Amino acid sequence: MFRPLLLSLLVAVSGMVQAATFKLEVNASDANGHVRKHFVYNASGCHGDNVSPSLTWHGAPKGTRGFAVTVYDPDAHGGWWHWIVLDIPPTTHQLKQGATLPPGAYALKNSFGHARWDGPCPPPNDPPHHYIFTVYALDTAALGLSADASPVMAKTALDKHNLGQASVTYTFGR
Repeated sequence: MFRPLLLSLLVAVSGMVQAATFKLEVNASDANGHVRKHFVYNASGCHGDNVSPSLTWHGAPKGTRGFAVTVYDPDAHGGWWHWIVLDIPPTTHQLKQGATLPPGAYALKNSFGHARWDGPCPPPNDPPHHYIFTVYALDTAALGLSADASPVMAKTALDKHNLGQASVTYTFGR
């Protein structure tokens, strides 16, 4: 009677321990955790270089068949997507700074309307915004979304196929 429950608990704990080893490193911040100018948007009153930062991840859960990366600002009115990269091959564990995406991977249109990285650019006089960089380990190699899918559609698909995720948060204000 208790064996199925115990087995379920062991599987759940095992999954949590494994997920805890999934780590993301993002080379985008200064010593204070603020996004460096090099990665900031270059329009709308912001004066950065708009270069995507380097992301490296390791320790993905067993069974990972693909990855996805998102960068989201929850402080913007209604939230703001800066980057959504889908169908990253399971053999890829890094997106280099300003790099071209690996074969098979593609970016969806972000909240700026571009299928690429667009860096932070919060409204003037707003408190600093938080930028959440997340890599998702997925149970599928391809989410089956078209290039014109919305970020909300992508997030729904990511949640459905998520084996684990790792996040890093930085701030930026002007």
